[in-house]
Amino acid sequence: MKTRTYLFLSITIAVIVSLSGRAAAQDLPGKRDSINSVILNEKRVIQVILPDGYKAGSATKYDVLYIIDDWNIKLGRDIQHFIFDEHTMPPMIIVGLLNVDRDRDFLPTHNNGNKTSGGADKFLKFFKEELIPYIDKTYPSDGDNTLFGHSFGGVFVTYALLNEPQLFSNYIAGDPSYWWDNGVMLKQVKEKLPSLAGKEKALYIGGREGRGMKEMKINAMDSLLKKDAPTGFEWVVKAYPKESHGTVRLKNMYDGLRFAYNDYGGKPLEFHPSGGIVLKDKPIKIWYFNDTTKVHYTFDGSQPLVTSPFAKPEIELSGPAKVTLRQIASRPKFDKSTSGDFREGTYLPAKPLRNNYKPGGFHYAYYEGQWDKLPDFKALKPVKEGTADSTFDINKLPRQNNFGVVMVGQFEVKQDGYYIFGLGSDDGCKVYLNDKLIIDLDGLHDADIQRSYIAPLKKGFYPLRIEYFQKEGGRKLDFVYVTPDNIAKKKISPIPYALQYGPR
Repeated sequence: MKTRTYLFLSITIAVIVSLSGRAAAQDLPGKRDSINSVILNEKRVIQVILPDGYKAGSATKYDVLYIIDDWNIKLGRDIQHFIFDEHTMPPMIIVGLLNVDRDRDFLPTHNNGNKTSGGADKFLKFFKEELIPYIDKTYPSDGDNTLFGHSFGGVFVTYALLNEPQLFSNYIAGDPSYWWDNGVMLKQVKEKLPSLAGKEKALYIGGREGRGMKEMKINAMDSLLKKDAPTGFEWVVKAYPKESHGTVRLKNMYDGLRFAYNDYGGKPLEFHPSGGIVLKDKPIKIWYFNDTTKVHYTFDGSQPLVTSPFAKPEIELSGPAKVTLRQIASRPKFDKSTSGDFREGTYLPAKPLRNNYKPGGFHYAYYEGQWDKLPDFKALKPVKEGTADSTFDINKLPRQNNFGVVMVGQFEVKQDGYYIFGLGSDDGCKVYLNDKLIIDLDGLHDADIQRSYIAPLKKGFYPLRIEYFQKEGGRKLDFVYVTPDNIAKKKISPIPYALQYGPR
């Protein structure tokens, strides 16, 4: 009876994966490439998807996601891009392998019910000696690899982990057919699992809740892992309700990648204010808005260690310091750090309001040109000038790319105390207060980077200059401040137009 059950499973799964693969190969995303394999004695076609924004000749290297079964390639691309866009995994190269004979390639033993089965050893050797070296040589790979496979492909993923664990950092097995050949993979796991101790590998297994977990023998695998998984080996087995053998792939892929990159924090590490002036005997609070469980800080400019204090939502600073925050990940390449300088000083002096300055907005000058960093605007002639009042919008300027804007004027301070100035831009921007550079976000970058500066000001008027340029892509220029009465509430706002003065 068991033999009939597993024969039925084999036929059913073959039909499902066949239906899954109906999409024409020419519709796959990315670049078509191929390798003439000596090991397999055949030409193997691969689909390579480079990260969006990759530029040929760039020194940037990327992790690689290897996907077996061509019908999983587009799904993998879409899921990886979605997770990357949410800043929870890095950009990756995706390498998809088009099938030739999946029974032969994915299954480690021969069974008469599958005439060509049993060639997983050669397929793994193909990965080790031909495919991965080719990808590392031809494309900007950093050598940190992840492998995804579904059904019989999940069997191969597990086989690769046990026999060549150094090839990949992360192994994702979607609804793997551990029933194959009377559970041969379960026997291999029991024998070889101890050898993974200390190798820092990760295995994610997903299956269908209830009967599916039992039929695929994923429950049995779960029991073995609970009993014998060694130190330094991370693993998860998860059962998904109300999924089929085909639909569970989506959740397997998504959750598997999230598990593989659980310590990746894609957004830049930042705290606010990012630097500034501290008055003697008048401490300030540094704000940190994100997860504190892996972030440590120091005040002396040294790189924080795991023994350094954990970051808190508010960190008190009572004197001059070089504040450094560091996110410490399990993989050092995902560590992030940022620093800011705070000096002890006095109130910045206010300046007399210029005779021809009136309230209602700063003066702006609009320029056109192509730059990778801020030019010397004083040496250029503006195309257009005016008042940056409530009707001004950088998205409504004559150009949406390759332009620059300079805003100058004075703003009125109504009360003594600490003021925090914040800037977010895409592309480059600099802010000058009292003719001193306080925030520097020059260069080409996206909108995620933000900086801020704290300064003690007296009642009066203060000169302000903002220089901005946009090359291509999205555009952003957000300049805000926090007044003394709003610091405790962390309430930010633009400088009111009634307090902005410019030449009229």
